[in-house]
Amino acid sequence: MVKDKHVIEALGKSKVTIENGRVTHVEMPNIEYCPIFGKYHKIDKLTPEFIKKNIQYRINDFGMCTKHRKVKLDDMLSVGISEILRSNVKLGHIDCVVGACDGVGTLLMTNPDIIQGVGGRVSGLISTSPIPEVIEKVGKENVLFPETADLNPIKGIDLAIERGYKNIAITILAGSSLQKIREHTIPSDVNIYLFIAHTTGISSKEAQDAFKYGDIVTACASKHIIYYAEKLQAYYYGNSVSIYAASEKGHEFLDNRLQDINKPLSINKYPQDKNRMSRPLI
Repeated sequence: MVKDKHVIEALGKSKVTIENGRVTHVEMPNIEYCPIFGKYHKIDKLTPEFIKKNIQYRINDFGMCTKHRKVKLDDMLSVGISEILRSNVKLGHIDCVVGACDGVGTLLMTNPDIIQGVGGRVSGLISTSPIPEVIEKVGKENVLFPETADLNPIKGIDLAIERGYKNIAITILAGSSLQKIREHTIPSDVNIYLFIAHTTGISSKEAQDAFKYGDIVTACASKHIIYYAEKLQAYYYGNSVSIYAASEKGHEFLDNRLQDINKPLSINKYPQDKNRMSRPLI
């Protein structure tokens, strides 16, 4: 019997453990202030107590990490990674998204509503265990390891290629996997697009690699991502938690989202106002 245990890095990159539908452990966050939670929840300082309350709310609200998980959800933000993916799949610019879902592990997604539902309100997924009811909702045939819910993005790409998809996006955390993905052998008619999330606390080298190998990169509370974005004068949207285009395709994907929701295209302004961002940047 596989134990029902899910580990995510959530608000302020606090590591949170969820077992049997309850939050059982919350670590101290690495940052004090997040502008998203400051805006929507009027929270000036992130604490383990608030994080536990917020994660339990997500469990009760849309069934995160339980068999009651809703896999189709409305947009959370105007422009976030899942929202950009949703629009570009809907518009036909991306065929398939390789992502990760609590209770499922690595999976393939082609339904824009599932792309948003899976990624829009869950932070960095570190590990998870299989929940058969959730696997059925996303389609067992779309799940890489339905028996174990393991996370393996490169094998996810292989499955997407095997299924015949040509323009494949992958949501991925910053780190060594980026170079491995870019060096992974793929057919000449296949394109892989990297959407890099959850960058708080990454190293300078990891930030450089994000812009070297990625297409879309989130700022989160990363001082190094923000530094390199400014150095490169990267195209971006959003002032408090910016989304950066790390490539020409990333620029196109970002603009496609803005046009899809009838927002004006972004106008880059550097230097960015750090006072509007997370505190501290790490």
